[in-house]
Amino acid sequence: MARLVIVSNRVSQPGARSERAGGLAIAMREALRHSGGLWFGWSGETAEASSSTPHVVTAGGITYATVDLGKADHHEYYVGYANSTLWPLLHFRLGLISYRRHAFERYRHVNQHLARTLAPLLRSDDLVWVHDYHLIPFAAELRDLGIANRIGFFLHTPLPPPEILTALPHHGTLMRALCAYDLIGFQTKGSVRAFLNYIAEPAGGRHLGEGRFVAFGMRSRAGAFPIGIDTEPFARTAERAETAPETQRLRESLAGRELILGVDRLDYSKGIPNRFEAIDSLLSDRPHHRSRFHYLQVTPHSRAEVAQYRTLRREIEAAAGRVNGKFAEFDWTPIRYVNKSLSRQTLAGFYRIARIGLVTPLRDGMNLVAKEYVAAQDPGNPGVLVLSCFAGAASELDAALLVNPIDVDDIASAIDRGLAMPLAERRERWNAMIGVLRKNDITAWRESFLAALLDRGSVVPLRSVASG
Repeated sequence: MARLVIVSNRVSQPGARSERAGGLAIAMREALRHSGGLWFGWSGETAEASSSTPHVVTAGGITYATVDLGKADHHEYYVGYANSTLWPLLHFRLGLISYRRHAFERYRHVNQHLARTLAPLLRSDDLVWVHDYHLIPFAAELRDLGIANRIGFFLHTPLPPPEILTALPHHGTLMRALCAYDLIGFQTKGSVRAFLNYIAEPAGGRHLGEGRFVAFGMRSRAGAFPIGIDTEPFARTAERAETAPETQRLRESLAGRELILGVDRLDYSKGIPNRFEAIDSLLSDRPHHRSRFHYLQVTPHSRAEVAQYRTLRREIEAAAGRVNGKFAEFDWTPIRYVNKSLSRQTLAGFYRIARIGLVTPLRDGMNLVAKEYVAAQDPGNPGVLVLSCFAGAASELDAALLVNPIDVDDIASAIDRGLAMPLAERRERWNAMIGVLRKNDITAWRESFLAALLDRGSVVPLRSVASG
């Protein structure tokens, strides 16, 4: 059986607190626990220069090989290009793009350096699975080194249509590098369609059916593989966490009021200011909801080195203050805004008791918070998921209350409906969603992608690659 080699920007080190790990880290660890293998990437540490010899540790049947990045490499590759150029582009936010050619060149250089560091560790029959936008050129760099292994790529973010992609300077260079992978996975059929539209024009390639294409003199495939969660284990975690001290403290603090819960990284793609405006709209237009709920927004800080994120933090804090100043009573405030990470177990308990899960990103590849919220619910008395139609999860969880996250009144109306929804309807909607999550869990995601990469399974076919 071929060894699995996973490559990601950041490696979750053995011994790290798994309850705080993100969705990608959990998915990768589960994949490697199942089959054994190697996990390669950045250690999370910076030094004066990038290391060329990896730190190798084996634990729990998984080999972890990590490199430190030089401070200049990290700043230009990670902050300057991946997060200041590619991230806003991939989330359809052209006005937020900051592009510098030297940052792009450093991004390519770091990918080359990482490929050269991994190459000596590879065996001829290894199956290589590369993750996310930080590492688009990685396979092309391995190919230049003579590596002929099967290499797959999975993009965790959305992919915008060609009209947006072509705004990126040197977009052809990146897209050509992407075609060096044997399989390119996306979260949704919409992203696959956007990619194949780019392949047809402006790349001038040809779509051969069932995601197969020819472009830049290479033949490859693209498909939709919506990432899932560890549904049943997470449901059991939430059931246990309902009686945990943190959950009991939160329940007591609600004083009989309903809980509305949002959990997001600090990021402009998440639409948090719009949610606060929606709470303002709800309380202004439907005053009977005043003093009847608490909205808890949990938002750990992220990417503090990027100026746009520091500005966003101030904007969100000011918005929460305005809403609370307008509506708060001496014994009630509508918004609780928490700027710190909570453990996965704690969040599971909070999901469990929340009447409404508020997940309204302006654009998201998938959004696993939506799936975790559904999995955490009490089957006898489930809550209501209010979900952005622009999250990848909306294509699977269409029994949620779907909203346009730009329309704050739409969000407010959905919250109103969720708070008033009868138990029978809540159960019907929840049963439809949990069925999807049980079928399309993290194991199904991993197995379907790897089977397609090994050519034992077919990628999700598209009926059409026309724009739309």
